[in-house]
Amino acid sequence: MAWLGVDLGDARVGLALSDPELTFAHPMENLDARGDSFRTLDAVAEIIEDRAITDQAIDHIVVGLPLQLNGSEGKSAKKARRWAANLAKRLATLSEDESSPIHDIPSIALMDERLTTVSAHRQLHEAHIAGRRHRPVVDQQSAVVILQSALDARTNQRSD
Repeated sequence: MAWLGVDLGDARVGLALSDPELTFAHPMENLDARGDSFRTLDAVAEIIEDRAITDQAIDHIVVGLPLQLNGSEGKSAKKARRWAANLAKRLATLSEDESSPIHDIPSIALMDERLTTVSAHRQLHEAHIAGRRHRPVVDQQSAVVILQSALDARTNQRSD
């Protein structure tokens, strides 16, 4: 089993994947988010199907919830909630199809992603990736930050 992290950007949707032990998050890929938002839902659903076929199923999905600094929800947070709900519906529809490899629907959680982009930029800078080269991978790295935070929270809950 693995977890999938999702950072919903305006131009790109960044994806990150955990290791099977649910310890570390790794960058996976970016999806083009311009235009039809259902296209990114379909692309994520296809990734989940592909992993189910290869016995590397995704058990849990963490979608970044872009709260405002004061903790309130703005337009972007509402968009993330809608996207996550639509993904859940899409996966439920796929699981009802007997030909689909998805039998167990991954759970979907929203996670506060305030300042993840700042953290992602800092990590990329520390990795000596120049500012211009940040743009194509910053959403992916933000997904890593979101997913790693969820994995760390899971570990902390289990040790309490």
